[in-house]
Amino acid sequence: MRIIMRLVYIYHSGFALEADGFSILIDYFKDSDPDPAKGYVRSELLKRAGTLYILASHFHPDHFNPEVLKWKEQKPDIKYIFSKDILKRRRAKADDAIYLKKGDAYQDELLTIKAFGSTDVGISFLIETEGRRIFHAGDLNNWHWKDESTPQEVAEAEGNYLKELDIIAKETSVMDLVMFPVDPRLGTDFMRGAQQFIDRIKTSVFVPMHFWERPAEVMAFGPYAESKGCRYIVLSVPGEGTDI
Repeated sequence: MRIIMRLVYIYHSGFALEADGFSILIDYFKDSDPDPAKGYVRSELLKRAGTLYILASHFHPDHFNPEVLKWKEQKPDIKYIFSKDILKRRRAKADDAIYLKKGDAYQDELLTIKAFGSTDVGISFLIETEGRRIFHAGDLNNWHWKDESTPQEVAEAEGNYLKELDIIAKETSVMDLVMFPVDPRLGTDFMRGAQQFIDRIKTSVFVPMHFWERPAEVMAFGPYAESKGCRYIVLSVPGEGTDI
């Protein structure tokens, strides 16, 4: 019987995954509530038994908060796995974390984490654990702003994205859970990168992220995702979760 994992939305691109005996926190920006007694990470996740893996895909402040480094004082069983640009930008020190660049991997008895590319800064993560393949895109997306860019800029952005997508697809053609930017700020084609992803890689559960305070608009991607066999789950309330 497959072990159930729980996915919890923290905020923006931040998610927690709870598994049997360990947890994973990805791209923490801020907690689900400013009150430490109510914030999901500080009131629940840091008190949960087992190893806590804290992943950060790049140094941008909406994906990496150096506050996470203080948590080891209250929970010694933490493993920090960061993109190498966080070290290069001096947001953390060499001995604070394990640093990955595109093509690198981390493995222990509980999980394997492979670093893939981004079309912005840093990396994206493919996590293999509990018999599942879980992908967190970081800032990997087809970041073209069709309504305000030249055709050449649009073509270049799309080419860069499809190149990264090709590398990921060569690693695996199937994923169990994907967290991926669906950002309405992009305008007309804001769903294009997500569409191209699930066209290329068969995805069981697709969870949008990086939509800021505009969750109603990302509901529009649901019919397309479902037409490709995805379970489309929009988690928009910080602290809200679902079983995977």
